[in-house]
Amino acid sequence: MTKDSPDQKVERPPRSSAEWVSFILASLICATIAGLVVYSWIIERDRPPILKVEAVGNVRAENGQFYIPFEVTNVEGQTVESVQVIAELEIGNEIKETGDLEIDFLTQGEKEEGAFVFKHNPRDGKLRFRIASYRLP
Repeated sequence: MTKDSPDQKVERPPRSSAEWVSFILASLICATIAGLVVYSWIIERDRPPILKVEAVGNVRAENGQFYIPFEVTNVEGQTVESVQVIAELEIGNEIKETGDLEIDFLTQGEKEEGAFVFKHNPRDGKLRFRIASYRLP
C-alpha cells in the first residue's frame, strides 16, 4: 500500500457529455430562477400597496356584545406596517359605534383576520370598514 504524496496529482477522467449537459441545464435553471427573483423585486418594490378590508363569516352575539369578523388583504404592491382598520356602525343616520384596530405587518398577498366588538347589533344599521392608514417599512 502506498500513500499519495502531496506532490502527486490525481488524474481525473474527462467529463462525459452527459455531465456537461446536466451541468449546463442546472446552470440555466439556477440563472433563470435568480433572474426571475431579481425581476420580480425590481418590478414590485416601487408599486404602492392595494389594501382591502371586508367582513367575513357570521356576526356572533355573546354576553350582550356582537363580534364582527373581518379580513384585511394586501392585494398587491409593497409590504406595509401599522395598518389601521376602522369600522363604523351607522344606525338611523347616526354613527352609534366605531372601532379601530392596528395590524402590525402585511406582505403582498398576505391576509390577516380579526374581529370588532360592538354593543349594538350591526344588523340594525349599516356597517362600514375602511383602511385609515399604513406605514411603509
